[in-house]
Amino acid sequence: MQDESAFTALTGRVLDAIGHALDAADSDEIDWSENDGVLTIECPGGHIIVNRHVPNRELWIAARSGGFHFRAGVDGWKDTRSGEDLRAAMQRVLQEQGAGSIEIPELPVAIL
Repeated sequence: MQDESAFTALTGRVLDAIGHALDAADSDEIDWSENDGVLTIECPGGHIIVNRHVPNRELWIAARSGGFHFRAGVDGWKDTRSGEDLRAAMQRVLQEQGAGSIEIPELPVAIL
C-alpha cells in the first residue's frame, strides 16, 4: 500500500487529467473545480463529485447513478465492486448526466 503522500500525489495527477479532459471538451454545459482532492463537476443533469479517500487509498465518484469506489492496481483504477475501469466510469456518468461524450485519457496509476 502506498504511503499517504504518494497516494495524494497520484490522485492529484488523476484529478488533473480528468479536469484537462473536461477543458478539452470545450463545452459551455460543463463547469468544474478542484479543491484539496475534491473534483466537483457541474453538468446539465447535476453534480458529479470525484474525491480521494485517503484511509482506503481509493478514488470515489458520487453521481446521480450511484457511488463508486476505485482502487489503483497493475491493470489501472478499478471499481472495487464491479471491476469497471475509472476512465470508462467517468465517461459513462458524464454522458448519463448530460455532459455529452467526453474522452477521458488513460489515467495514471503509479508515481513517476
